[in-house]
Amino acid sequence: MGLDQCPSLFCPETFERPGDTYSLERHLAGLGYCRIAGVDEAGRGPLAGPVVAGCVILPENCDHSLFKDSKKLTARQRDESFGILMELDAAIGVGICSPRKIEEINILQASLLAMKRAAQDCPGSGLPDFLLVDGTFQVPLALPQQCLTKGESRSASIAAASIIAKVTRDRIMARAHRKYPQYNFIANQGYPTREHRLAIAEHGPCDLHRRTFKGVREFCPRQGDSAALPDQQSLW
Repeated sequence: MGLDQCPSLFCPETFERPGDTYSLERHLAGLGYCRIAGVDEAGRGPLAGPVVAGCVILPENCDHSLFKDSKKLTARQRDESFGILMELDAAIGVGICSPRKIEEINILQASLLAMKRAAQDCPGSGLPDFLLVDGTFQVPLALPQQCLTKGESRSASIAAASIIAKVTRDRIMARAHRKYPQYNFIANQGYPTREHRLAIAEHGPCDLHRRTFKGVREFCPRQGDSAALPDQQSLW
């Protein structure tokens, strides 16, 4: 399969159990898969910063209910969950695509590439042998995989990956704030808040801004390489 929407390898709803977000992983383990990873990304929508992906293989005997969709957690809760994951015997990989790479290949392809890099970064004996992927597009790897809409709420492994991706990216943007305080990245993480848009209009884009994104490209000089960059109108 190419980078098209991923057809279902099985019917997940058949094996999901209410209140048990590890039921899919348990089913796959029963089919003989040993390294079942959840994969998710953070940072499709911002005007600045990288897109970051996480890949997590949870231990079978941990408390899987601890890991929930990162978007439904406070920053403090995400940090606590991140710390728990670091202490567990979990295999964790991180993949990053820079703003320049996003401009080159577009945000969808960069998100998928970040997820591929996260899977390749996952420690252990080789790649995971099955991927549970948040969303509807498969990761560009020759591995068995299942795409899940709203996967962070259906798979503890994907939820854990979402926490790794989100916390890692927020920390990157917190460091960026020290270099570029005028954009207040520590508060907006690069997302298009009104304050952030006004800062771009006043100061112009910095190196972390995605020059093909609406809200940034209007303030980039239309000459040389900048003129050759394709406009990106949407996230997918």
